[in-house]
Amino acid sequence: MLEDFERNRISSYFSRVVDHKARDTRISTVVITHLLADRPLFLRAIASISHLRAVLPKPKSIDPDALTESSSLWQVDKLDRRSLATADEALSYLESRAAGERIVLLDVGGYFAPALPQLCDRFSGEIVGVVEDTENGHRRYLMYGKPPCPVYSVARSPLKAPEDYLVGQSVVFSTEALIRARGDILYGRAAAVLGFGKLGSSVARMLHGRGVQVTVYDIDPVKRTQALAQGFATSATLGRALAGSGIVVCATGNLALRADDFARVANGAYIASVTSSDDELELDALDPLYARESVGEAITRYAHTGHFFYVLNDGNAVNFLHGASVGAFIFLVQAEIIAAAARLMHAPHECAHYELPPEVRERVAATWLDYFNGAA
Repeated sequence: MLEDFERNRISSYFSRVVDHKARDTRISTVVITHLLADRPLFLRAIASISHLRAVLPKPKSIDPDALTESSSLWQVDKLDRRSLATADEALSYLESRAAGERIVLLDVGGYFAPALPQLCDRFSGEIVGVVEDTENGHRRYLMYGKPPCPVYSVARSPLKAPEDYLVGQSVVFSTEALIRARGDILYGRAAAVLGFGKLGSSVARMLHGRGVQVTVYDIDPVKRTQALAQGFATSATLGRALAGSGIVVCATGNLALRADDFARVANGAYIASVTSSDDELELDALDPLYARESVGEAITRYAHTGHFFYVLNDGNAVNFLHGASVGAFIFLVQAEIIAAAARLMHAPHECAHYELPPEVRERVAATWLDYFNGAA
C-alpha cells in the first residue's frame, strides 16, 4: 500500500503532466488497465481531463484496495476479451456507458482492435481514437494498415524501455520463487525463452545472470541473430528449443505453445508466461488428455501417460503474483498515455498510427526526473 507522501508525490507529478488549461469536458474515456495499487492515481489523472465513464480491470491483475477505491469513484466493469471482440457486444457495451458521446479508448492488449471498424462505423457518438500500451496490442492495431480511427501507441516508446527491463526481472524473480516453493531451484536447468522481443530479451538476460543456460526461439530470424550477438544459444525450431529445457518462458504475445506443442515439453519442466494465458498458451485444448493437479500455490501439474510438466499461475503473467512492481518507472509510461489521450482530445487527427513526438517524451522524462530521480 502506498503511503500518503507517495500518493501526494505521484498526484503532484500527474498534475504537472496534465495540461488542465486544455481540459475538454466534452470528451469521455473508457480505460482498460492493470488495477494495481498505484493505478487509481493514474485514473484520477485521466478523470481530470475527461469524463471517465468506465474502468475495465485486467482480471489477473487486480489489487483489492485499488478495486475498492476505483469502484467508489467510477463505474468498474468486468473485462471479457471475447465480448469486446464481438462487434455487437462491444457496441452494446459502449452504448451503455457513453451513448452519443465523443470517446477515447485506453487499451492494454488490443481488446478493442477486433471490433474497432464496426465501433467507429456504428457507435452513436464518435470514437475519437485509441491509446494502446503494449506491444501485443500494438501489433493487433497494426493489422489495420489504415485504422478506422487514430491510434496512438506507447509500446515502442523509449520511455517504456525501463519498464520492459524491470518486467523481465520481475518475471524471473517470480518464476524462481515458485520453483523454490516446490523445493526446487533454477540451477542445473536449461531454459528456453520463446520470443526475443523487449520482454523476452530481458527475461533471457536475467536468467543468464542467474547462471542459467538459455536457448532463444523466435520465428523472426532477425531476432535470432540479435540473440546470438548477445551470447545466447538459439534454435530455428520450437521443438529443439523445448528439448531438454527445464524452464520455458513464453514471451511471444502470440500463442507461444499450441496444444500439439506441449507433447514436446521436457518432463518436469516449468512453464511461465509474461502475459495472459489466452495470449500465450492453448491450455484449454489439453483438457481431454492431461490430468491437472494443484501441487502448490499457483503451480499446476499436467500429466498424461508418463509425461508431466508444471504450469505457473495458470499460464498468466507470473510476475503479477508478487505485485509486478517496476517502481516509479511505470509513471513514465502512464504519463505518456495521458499525453497521447490529451492530444487526441484537443486536436483533429487523420485516421492513422501515431507515436508521441520526441519533444513531448523529453518533457515527460524531465518532469519525471524532477519528482522521482533517486526515489525510484
